[in-house]
Amino acid sequence: MSDYLVAFVVGIVEGLTEFLPVSSTAHIIIAQKLLGLELDNPFWKMFAVFIQLGAILSVVVYFWPRLVEFLGSFLTALRGPNEGTAVWWRHPLALVLCSFVVTAIPCFLMDKFIGENLESPMMIGLAMVIGGIAMVWIDRTYGSQSTTNSMEQMSMKQAIVIGAAQILAAAFPGTSRSMATIAGGQVMGLSRPAALEFSFFLSIPVMFAASGFKLLQYILKSEESISSAQWTTLAIGFFTSFFVALAVIAWFMQWVKARGFTPFAVYRIIVGLLVIFSLLG
Repeated sequence: MSDYLVAFVVGIVEGLTEFLPVSSTAHIIIAQKLLGLELDNPFWKMFAVFIQLGAILSVVVYFWPRLVEFLGSFLTALRGPNEGTAVWWRHPLALVLCSFVVTAIPCFLMDKFIGENLESPMMIGLAMVIGGIAMVWIDRTYGSQSTTNSMEQMSMKQAIVIGAAQILAAAFPGTSRSMATIAGGQVMGLSRPAALEFSFFLSIPVMFAASGFKLLQYILKSEESISSAQWTTLAIGFFTSFFVALAVIAWFMQWVKARGFTPFAVYRIIVGLLVIFSLLG
């Protein structure tokens, strides 16, 4: 199979799974293995990180009007509290940045540990299963007990807990960043749509920082320049993941308003068990 076709297929997998609570990392590794790629190949490792930027760009495009609205109200809040206006540190953008900081610092310090787990299929399989079970329990226990129905109603405590939940997802690939954010939000009283929206907004700084850091590491460590064919491969994966993720976001937002996360949890458990049994067999 040509590298261009591989890039297209893996880009579809990334776009489909990045924002669903099923672990894009696990699916990318499984897809690369099924396609016969060398998982320790530096270029394909970098490729898997690079195409995440395409997926995260889709969040910026989809939520652009809301981002502009949030930025304007945040700047207004910074100038000083007005009647009926929340203080700046209760603003949704401030809460997103708070969650990001809570996540980013420990993850940076655990980078080597995270890298070791990323190369462990058994760890990924177990995280898929355990995360799926946790999702079912959390969605059924807290899904109908929400007290926070929008990001504007969130508190700093909720943002901190959600940020801490993402550390677990980073430390144990297969857990899913989206799942950890949504589950953490539900436990802290967020409704399903509010938890999902906060997950999307939080993904912007988290994924840009993580992807940028990994790309910088690759550039600094690589002794070979990227060829024109490799740039084309990266472009195919990037734009494929962007357009697929854009469609998935629009669909997922509508799905969650009417249904819960249980189908995704069941899917996680099935895939995780298949990974574990394939390793044991």
